[in-house]
Amino acid sequence: MADDLSATVDAGEVVMLWPGAAPGGDATGGPEAVFMRSGGNGPLSHMIRNVSAPSLTVFLPDPAKANGTGVIIAPGGGYKILAWEHEGLQLARWLADQGFAAFVLKYRLVGSPADPEEFDRAAAASGNSRGFAGMPAAKAPRSLGKLLSDETTLRIRDLAADDGRRAIEIVRERAAEWGVKPDRIGLVGFSAGAFLIADVAMDPRAAPVAFVAPIYGGETRGAPVPADAPPLFTLIAQDDRMLFKVVEGLYADWSNADRPAELHIFAKGGHGFGMVRQNLPVDRWKDLLTDWIADLGLA
Repeated sequence: MADDLSATVDAGEVVMLWPGAAPGGDATGGPEAVFMRSGGNGPLSHMIRNVSAPSLTVFLPDPAKANGTGVIIAPGGGYKILAWEHEGLQLARWLADQGFAAFVLKYRLVGSPADPEEFDRAAAASGNSRGFAGMPAAKAPRSLGKLLSDETTLRIRDLAADDGRRAIEIVRERAAEWGVKPDRIGLVGFSAGAFLIADVAMDPRAAPVAFVAPIYGGETRGAPVPADAPPLFTLIAQDDRMLFKVVEGLYADWSNADRPAELHIFAKGGHGFGMVRQNLPVDRWKDLLTDWIADLGLA
């Protein structure tokens, strides 16, 4: 990985999720690469593409502050990139300062061209959330399938969920070492990472996590919400015309299944803001999240 990312990581151990090659493979592309792009209409931020060796980057709190709760963070990026800094590292540092053990998940992605210029051209051609600006609510997408439905992305979505399940397994296995109680592990994800953690919550294949917080993303794909599904916290900006109806649907599905759920809808904020400060009410989202976690008795 490029040296310019190493300076941004004031973390502890990096744990590879799988011994050897990840099961199921990946989408063939160029080598893993770090690049800079504006995150959430904010300043330039470190991004990662072509992930084929998934891992966890560990941020542990000061023992004097530690509350025994672990949070696995899944950055977004449309399953093509990871918004590694403003949807990953920055939140992990902030949570660790609040007493949480934080783990940033680097999950598998759709492959992209090795050549940076070719990658930029392909990214520009694929469009982004700004293309949905001004779309009437009645026409807004109700599912991720309306946005990403190609066979490669669907396969990577399943592999990324497997990476999420493996991350939970590792944190549970090493919970004592990291000062985490095995029954106090939750998930936070952004955009594609929100879909990843919602997929895991819907089909955990192990004991459910303590909570799940999909941020501007996530869906049930029409499946019934499990009777033991974890408490859900979700939020969206109403001007995020790409996903605000999808998130409303996620909340409705959880609520209709009589599972604990909390939804915050902000008038403004757009898509992909993460930890970018916009001087808007949406900037308070992380405080609302930790207040909600505390209300669960986990902080």
